[in-house]
Amino acid sequence: MIRFTDVTITYPGAKSPTLREVDLEIEEGTFALVTGPTGSGKTTFLSAIPGLVPHFTGGHLAGEVRVDGRSTADNPPRDLADVVGYVSQDPRAGFVTDTVEEELAFAMEQLAIPADVMRKRVEETLDLLGIADLRHRALSTLSGGQAQRVAIGSVLTAGPRILVLDEPTSALDPTAAEEVLATLVRLVHDLGITAIVAEHRLERIIQFADEIITVAEGRVTVGAPEDQLANSPLAPPIIQLGNLADWRPLPLSIRDARRAAKDLRAQLNDALPPASPAPAASSTRPERTGDVVLKGRDVVVNYPGVHAVRGVSLDLRAQEITALMGRNGSGKSSLLWAWQGAGPRASGTAEVAGHDTQKLPPAAARTLVGLVPQTPGDLLYYETVAAECERADADATAPPGSCLELLRRFTPDINIDTHPRDLSEGQRLSLVLAIQLTARPRVLLLDEPTRGLDLPAKNALIAILRTIADAGTAVVLATHDVEVVARVADRVVVMAEGEVVADGPATEVIGASPAFAPQVAKILGEQWLTVDQVRARLQAADGLGVDEA
Repeated sequence: MIRFTDVTITYPGAKSPTLREVDLEIEEGTFALVTGPTGSGKTTFLSAIPGLVPHFTGGHLAGEVRVDGRSTADNPPRDLADVVGYVSQDPRAGFVTDTVEEELAFAMEQLAIPADVMRKRVEETLDLLGIADLRHRALSTLSGGQAQRVAIGSVLTAGPRILVLDEPTSALDPTAAEEVLATLVRLVHDLGITAIVAEHRLERIIQFADEIITVAEGRVTVGAPEDQLANSPLAPPIIQLGNLADWRPLPLSIRDARRAAKDLRAQLNDALPPASPAPAASSTRPERTGDVVLKGRDVVVNYPGVHAVRGVSLDLRAQEITALMGRNGSGKSSLLWAWQGAGPRASGTAEVAGHDTQKLPPAAARTLVGLVPQTPGDLLYYETVAAECERADADATAPPGSCLELLRRFTPDINIDTHPRDLSEGQRLSLVLAIQLTARPRVLLLDEPTRGLDLPAKNALIAILRTIADAGTAVVLATHDVEVVARVADRVVVMAEGEVVADGPATEVIGASPAFAPQVAKILGEQWLTVDQVRARLQAADGLGVDEA
């Protein structure tokens, strides 16, 4: 179905090829998972399948890519639209109409599909992705997760035989992600569709993958999931736990891991009393001991026809990392923007250092509350990464090189002469995060900060957030990444329909949650949230002479 023959892709001005001598074949009806470090070339690999590389992106492609027998060199993307559907990292970038229903129909209109068939496919897709209630919504009013599902639906309606998706669940809550992945699996198994999916949140998807395509340093390898992940630095918690407990074969699903974990659960229960729920995060400092930095009272945010936030009152404390969770469209992003002062607020207050952020000039508000949005590219204006960093240093009156030093901690290999629009989604997010941190705000708000980041980059982010919080900053991350929440959050706030429905320590809020529990909790029980916690307990037990066998 898809054949790469000795493919090398080089972009203009690049010092080396992005992909080198790729030779592989993806059979019809395969669910292929594409993994690799941030900026490794995954998006370039995916873009080569529908012919976006080089017809749209530019660059030089040596070798040959054939899709359903057609060479992408001779067939530009428009000629492959009937066989390949492509969804990029930024779903909004591909929208061309005004409403959800119009967007779902657009591709079919370009393919001259009869009107009665179009109507039927639109209805099927609305039901398939659970977005029927969004039918008449303006695309500009959708949350990030809602936009992601609409983008997937817009390519499904055209009836392609190949689906190429770049980070399709990155903006989705756990339940919505499961629904989308279940839909993809159904399409693969029942209709023989070939799905090629790049994803950093491997814990969500590895159990569905037939094979894993790993992209690293321009090279591409293909193999079975357990083989590709056994020693990978990108391995999700289920694989890390399997290696720690020496389970063979390595489990890929929670069901298989629970079956293998019977002895480990007994061993942990016999070792010592349960430890702090997240020792890597909260045990290093007292819980909620800092002073209140941001005082939010009765915050209300309304959009035409939508009550996004309904009278939320929360305090944010210095030295505390708070995870803001909830379904897509629950009001998380709206609340962050209302706190920062740049977003609409119908009523209520958000005070920092005695000032309501909405009443301050934007420059002054940024020194009190920094916000990294879901679409970080909105905050980038200059021609190079270096220029963005230099401007950030100047705006924050920070020593030259401060922003770049922070950026290097996220993405050490980033080319500072690159245009920000040419960065991967993860690299772009890292750049904006570094810019915001350079101002050293008293409150740092992050909207889906791990989107597009690989595991090493997430580890760097966690380390930086802890350092920032320990220095006295109140940190809030609105996220669906339950594994990061388990490792870093002191406090978890869950929203639903614009209201707070839960607020407490991570173990109490997410440990026993069917939707938000991390993999380790699902396998071992709600008191165990991370692999590091299990490892520490086993090491402590071993030190006291407890048999680990």
